Amino acid sequence: MASSSTGDAPASPPVAIVCVGMAATSSDADSITGSGKTTFMQRINAHLHAKRNPPYIMNLDPAVLSVPFESNIDIRDSVNYEEVMKQYNLGPNGGILTSLNLFATKVDQIVNLLEKRAKPDPEKPDRKPIDNILVDTPGQIEVFVWSASGTILLESLASSFPTVIAYIIDTPRTASTSTFMSNMLYACSILYKTKLPMILVFNKTDVKDASFAKEWMTDFEAFQAALQRDEESDTLGGVEGGGHGGSGYMGSLLNSMSLVLEEFYSHLSMVGVSSRLGTGVDEFFEAVEEKKQEFMRDYYPELQRRRQERQELKKKSRDKELDKMMQGMSMGQEPVERMTDDPDDDDDVDVVSDDEDSDDEKEKETLQERYRAAMGDNDDSIMADASFAKYLYKQK
Repeated sequence: MASSSTGDAPASPPVAIVCVGMAATSSDADSITGSGKTTFMQRINAHLHAKRNPPYIMNLDPAVLSVPFESNIDIRDSVNYEEVMKQYNLGPNGGILTSLNLFATKVDQIVNLLEKRAKPDPEKPDRKPIDNILVDTPGQIEVFVWSASGTILLESLASSFPTVIAYIIDTPRTASTSTFMSNMLYACSILYKTKLPMILVFNKTDVKDASFAKEWMTDFEAFQAALQRDEESDTLGGVEGGGHGGSGYMGSLLNSMSLVLEEFYSHLSMVGVSSRLGTGVDEFFEAVEEKKQEFMRDYYPELQRRRQERQELKKKSRDKELDKMMQGMSMGQEPVERMTDDPDDDDDVDVVSDDEDSDDEKEKETLQERYRAAMGDNDDSIMADASFAKYLYKQK
């Protein structure tokens, strides 16, 4: 966490809320709809400002033209998305991915900046330390969640602050059992990929209430009844909710998935929110506080343990390579020592190699220190956990 050098988490560190959700898609000829991720970001930002507790905002979407909130850190300030596409001859997704890769090379500077803002500033005593970090991500979820740079950014955040994933879902488009199950499987994959606490945010409850989703997640029989209704609707040619439940193989699959995900549902918090009206935002922040405590209790000790194991393995590997290197250097010096050391001399006669033994040892230690420094063996650096970002930085 912000005081990771001591090994103890601070009493009340700021929480990082990473918002992910589906990109806007055209559902018909007259409308374009998405999960409402950016609108949700705008709503919770306004809510915190109204509480006189403004958040620290990061925008990680390099392709967005404009955002309805002011970002403290914006990927567009350091990476030109269109120029990246031109220079590397990439498409939209490749441009976003490459932009994130370039931005990830600065992850240590980003975390250091956030850690400074999380502490009182002696030079600006009136400035209050931040309590919330809001992160807006690209609508192409797979580009962020399953990319190396996305993993680096998430792990770097989680190594310094309690980090919570807010998965934004378009409630009206999830009214059918098949689309609901697709969203749940997507959420499940994100949860087990990021290994971070997750909140399911059913957005646009002003259009359709999210009580049906909570019922399906907690009552298996209710989902079975809904699945049966969708199958009957398909038989009659209906497409309620913009999708269908299916029959035969599809119905059997959805039925099996609902049983498989029962354990998954038990580890999630679910809230219904209307970004347009502002309803449900208080419940969302209550869920965030609950997940923050869960992170500190369950995730943080495991994160520290895995980080310590990685550092020990790195140190052993480096020490082994250094020993091999030093042995090779010693073998290369043996002929010179044999030339200066006459085996027929008595023990009272000094030889050059004997006089330089202590100097050789000092030189060897100095070389070891220099090699360790060159290989970046620095436990205090965030980049020690981000070898890919370090590699990218060297290629610039």
